[in-house]
Amino acid sequence: MSTNASQLERLTFFSDAVFAIAITLLIIEVHVPHLETRDDQAYWQALHMLQPSFMGFVLSFLVIGALWVAHHRVFGMLVDYSPTIMWPNMLLLMTVAFMPFATALMSSNPMARVPELFYACTLLVAGLLQRLLFAQALRAPYIKPGISSEDIAATRWRSLGLPTAAAISLVGAWCAPGWNNFLLLSIPVLVRAYAAFGRRKALRLQVVPVES
Repeated sequence: MSTNASQLERLTFFSDAVFAIAITLLIIEVHVPHLETRDDQAYWQALHMLQPSFMGFVLSFLVIGALWVAHHRVFGMLVDYSPTIMWPNMLLLMTVAFMPFATALMSSNPMARVPELFYACTLLVAGLLQRLLFAQALRAPYIKPGISSEDIAATRWRSLGLPTAAAISLVGAWCAPGWNNFLLLSIPVLVRAYAAFGRRKALRLQVVPVES
């Protein structure tokens, strides 16, 4: 194993730790209600008031989880790495670590335009940084032998799913703040569509015209 290959494990473990901490910190921003009563209705009301925080937690948990799954998939395809991916990876982790704050701001101010714009911008930055990281990481000679060009193309293209959904949500936040978060539910659909497109494009490039 080369020195870079052994350092790749350290980079992966460090990235996993940041993802794990960020995804755990999301729940800290959901504050437990402390009521000086035993009335059931009061507690149901308090939990109802926390509904935006619960929704923000679930949404950001799934987004960070999707970012980690993609990061895990790409780094699992590497046998070595270029030092040029260090700072793109670090900037992506910085954005992931920032997401609990963006989530808390959005959840604490439901239906407010600026917090929704701020949250959508955070997701957009995360998606663009992930796209940049994957584009630099998935290059020869760093990719493991046996991984097809179709899989590589599909992985590169699927990274456009999050930034596309975040950009649409950003526009929606200006027009319909709060409701724009439902647009983020399109991320799995966009990821699959982009992956299929990238795979088909790679297959077409492999087709060699037959000379008559």
